[in-house]
Amino acid sequence: MHILNYFAVLTIMVACSQPTKVEAPEPCRSVAGPTQELAAIDTLMWQQPDSAFAMLQEFAGSEAADSLDEFNGHYCQVLIAELLYKNYYKQSNRKELVKAVRYFDSIVDGADGRNADARDKADTRGVSVREREAFLAARAHYINGVGLYERDSVVAACGEYLKALEIVETHFPNLETQDVASLQVEHLPRFMNLTYTRLGDLFSEQFMQEPAISCYKKVLDFNALEPISQTKYCNLLRNLGRQYDKLHQYDSAAFYYNKALRMLPDTNSLDYRDLVSQIALLDYEISKDAYSSIKELKRIMVQAVDENEKMARFTIIGCIYSDDRQYDSALVYLVPMFENKDNAVRQRVAASYLHEIYQSKGDTVKAAQFAVYLAENTVSQGKSNAQISQLNDLFQQHLQWEQEKAEAERRQAEQLAARQRLVRGVVTAVVVLLVLGLGLWWWMAKRRKEHEAETQTLNEEKQQLQTQVDDALQQLQTVDDALQQLQTQADDALQQARAMLPQRVADLYRAKVANRLERIMDEFEAAYPGAMERVAAAYPNLTKTETQLFVLSFLQFRAKEEADLLGLSQNTVLQYRSNLRKKTGNASISSFLEA
Repeated sequence: MHILNYFAVLTIMVACSQPTKVEAPEPCRSVAGPTQELAAIDTLMWQQPDSAFAMLQEFAGSEAADSLDEFNGHYCQVLIAELLYKNYYKQSNRKELVKAVRYFDSIVDGADGRNADARDKADTRGVSVREREAFLAARAHYINGVGLYERDSVVAACGEYLKALEIVETHFPNLETQDVASLQVEHLPRFMNLTYTRLGDLFSEQFMQEPAISCYKKVLDFNALEPISQTKYCNLLRNLGRQYDKLHQYDSAAFYYNKALRMLPDTNSLDYRDLVSQIALLDYEISKDAYSSIKELKRIMVQAVDENEKMARFTIIGCIYSDDRQYDSALVYLVPMFENKDNAVRQRVAASYLHEIYQSKGDTVKAAQFAVYLAENTVSQGKSNAQISQLNDLFQQHLQWEQEKAEAERRQAEQLAARQRLVRGVVTAVVVLLVLGLGLWWWMAKRRKEHEAETQTLNEEKQQLQTQVDDALQQLQTVDDALQQLQTQADDALQQARAMLPQRVADLYRAKVANRLERIMDEFEAAYPGAMERVAAAYPNLTKTETQLFVLSFLQFRAKEEADLLGLSQNTVLQYRSNLRKKTGNASISSFLEA
C-alpha cells in the first residue's frame, strides 16, 4: 500500500471508530438508519469502488465523521473493509470489523424484541429496517471471511461465507425465484453471486470439486436474477469445466469449456489463451493424442505477453510430454519451470514431474534432489486432509440447514392452509347461524305484534317460518353436495393429470426449453403429490441427480435422453443409475406414488 493511502486508511479507521462497548450490545436500538453520506458512498461502491474509496477518505476528514452514532460507526467499518478489498488493499481494520460483525449480529438476533414494529417499517425506498440490518450483517460476515482468507484461515473464512448465506436465506426467503425489480434491498442478488463465487473458488483451491460445482451452479441461478458481466460469466463456465475436469467427467468439462469459449468476446486475451490451453489438455486426456494437443499449445504459447504466461504454457506442455514418456522433450519445459521461482505451485508441479522423470531415467541423484525439495516444500498431507475434512463438515452442515429450513417452510405452509380452511368453515357456520338467528328474531318480533291475531294467521306464520327453515336446510344440503362434487372433480383432475403425464413429459422433452428438466419434475410432482417427500424419507442419501434419475426412469426415459436432460454424458448417467440401484436395492418409485 502506498504511504499516502496508508495514512488515509488510518484516518478513516480513527474517524469511523466509536468508543462504544460492543461485546454485549443493546439488542434493540433506534431505527434512524445510515447517514446520507455513508449511503451515497455505499451506492457508489457497487459501481465505482475507486471513486467510492476516495469519497470515503474525504468523508473521514469531515465533521460528520466525528459525530457518527454507534450504528453508523460500525456501518462505516464494513464499508472500509469492503473498499479496501475492492481496491486491492489488505484488510487493515480487523479489530473494528470484528466488532461490527458482533454488533450487527446482535441487532439482527434481537429483531423480535423491543421496537419490532418499528423494524418492519420501510424507509423512503421501501426497505424495512429488519431487511437493511440483515443485509448489513450478511455483508459484515462476508467481508470478515475475506479478511480471514487473506490470513490463510481458510476454514474460518468458509464459515463466515456460509453464515452470510444463511442470514440472507433466513431473512429473504425464495430469493432465487423473485424478480429483481421486486427486491427492495439493492445489490442483494449480486452479493449472493459474490459469496457463492468466493465459496466456489475456496472449495476449488482445496480440490473439493462437488461443493465447488454446487456453489458455481448457484451463481448460475442468481445470474438469471441479476446477470453478471460477460467476462465473469465466461470465467464461471470455465471454473465449472475445471471441476468436472478434475473429476474426470470429461464430457461435462468439455461442455462448459466450449460454452465459455464461444462467449468470450476477445480472442486476443489471456482468458482466451488460458481456455484454449485447458481445452488442449482436456483433448489429450480424452484422446491421448500428444502431438495435436502440443501443437495447439505451442501455437498459443508464442502469443504469450510475459514470462508468467509463458511458464503457464510450459507447465501443460511439459506435463503432456512427461505423461507421453517423451522425457527429453519434457525436460526442455519442466527444467525452466522449476528454475523460475516466481510461482511456488508451478515449481512444485515441475519438481514432482522431474522426480518421476529422473527416476525413470535411472538418475537417482537428481531424483533424490527433487524428492528432498518436494519434502521441504509440500504442505503436510495430514494438515491438508484435516482442513478439507473441516471444510466438508461446514458445507454438509450448511446443506443440512438448508434442508431443515425448507422442511420448516413446508410445514408452516401446510399449517397456514389448515388454519385458512378452519377459518372458512367457522365463518360459514357463523353466517348460517346469524341468518337463522335473524330469521328467528324477525319471527318473534312479528309474533309479538300479531299476538292478538286469529289462530289461522298464527298457523300461517308458523308454516311460513317452517318453510324458511326447510329452505335453509336444503341450501346447506346443496352446499354439501357441491363440496362433494368439487372433491370428485379434484380427484378426476388428478387422475387425468396422471393419464396425461407421459404425453406432457414427452412434449416438454421435445420442446428443448432451457428449464425442461425442472418442468418435467414439476409435472411429476403435480401428478403424484407427496411422492418426492416419501422418496426422500425412504432414501435420505440420494443426491439430487439420483432422485431426478429415479423419476426419469419411472417416466421411461432412455439413458441417452436422461443425459440430454441432465447435461451429462451417457456414461455418467449409467454410473448414476448403478449408484441409484445400489442405494435403493433396485426398488421402483411406483411404491411411493400413493401415500
